[in-house]
Amino acid sequence: MFNILIDTSVWLDLAEDPKQTPLLNLLVELLSGGFMNILVPRIVINEFQKNRNRVAKSSAKSLSTHFNLVKDAIRKADGDKRQKDKVLGYLSEVDHRIPILGGAAEGTLARIDNILAAATVIEASDEIKVRAADRALHRKAPCHHENKNSMADAVLIETYFECVRTMGGAGQRFAFVTHNKHDFSLINGNQKLPHADFASSFSKIKSMYFINLAECLRRIDPMRVTYAMWEQEWEQEPRSLSEMLNAMDRLATQVWYNRHKYLAWQVEKGKHKIVSREEWDKGKLSGQTHTVEDIWEGALRGAKKAERTLGKGNYGPWTDFEWGMINGKLSALRWMLGEDWDELYT
Repeated sequence: MFNILIDTSVWLDLAEDPKQTPLLNLLVELLSGGFMNILVPRIVINEFQKNRNRVAKSSAKSLSTHFNLVKDAIRKADGDKRQKDKVLGYLSEVDHRIPILGGAAEGTLARIDNILAAATVIEASDEIKVRAADRALHRKAPCHHENKNSMADAVLIETYFECVRTMGGAGQRFAFVTHNKHDFSLINGNQKLPHADFASSFSKIKSMYFINLAECLRRIDPMRVTYAMWEQEWEQEPRSLSEMLNAMDRLATQVWYNRHKYLAWQVEKGKHKIVSREEWDKGKLSGQTHTVEDIWEGALRGAKKAERTLGKGNYGPWTDFEWGMINGKLSALRWMLGEDWDELYT
């Protein structure tokens, strides 16, 4: 049986980083399957509860800060004002949902609460406290830093050593996992190794030291950890806002150009008339069948500019399928940014 003491720093980091969720899932599986047991000193419970609200609030706060930076960048960027206003409106709406979006950390914290609550809490005995005080008195790790009170860390490591001494029967293996490399790891050396002051209390088999939870769990079930790490690392990053806006501009230009070429074909076939400003002002002409001369000249210049912007081969002619894809992409992107379906204005 693997008996693992997980430092508070590891639990809090699991809650703060959503990418660690597969690792937490694996931990729960190994616990429920009887493959491992967690050692939970009272001090871990106390420190976790002390920092719980901070982690939950910082998760929502970081999201809020990120959204504000994005909105400032959009305001300063060049581009279509109407599109920018729509994006800013959408982000403002999301702002109100930040407590919900930031609730992922709260959900993970609740799961960790349940894990810790299900374990048997280990109280620090008087002997443990005396040995911890002795470490502090003689400036031994984790109490070796100047102007820092590391008594809690000393109690933690001594609690672990006490568990190894009292529970170390046949088939029992132990591991201490921490992210606090500054206090527990080797100074000026390989941080995966324990500090020299207590290195003799660790080994490669019976009592192991880890600064990475995944590496620890790999000793229990390598295949499951490999799968969990793959799940953790595989993430399909969403497109950036600027990338989506650029794609929308390009697609809108392609749609406009295609419509312009169709109108040019109608003009060539005599189905659509180009008229002077005077003719337009005199008669009751329809924009469906007539276009003012100076507007048409501007459209011709716009078409040349579109060809240069899009590049050869990117402005048609399109098959019906390709034309449908272009319109569909533009509609989908606009829908993502808050507009209704089928918004294909250019």
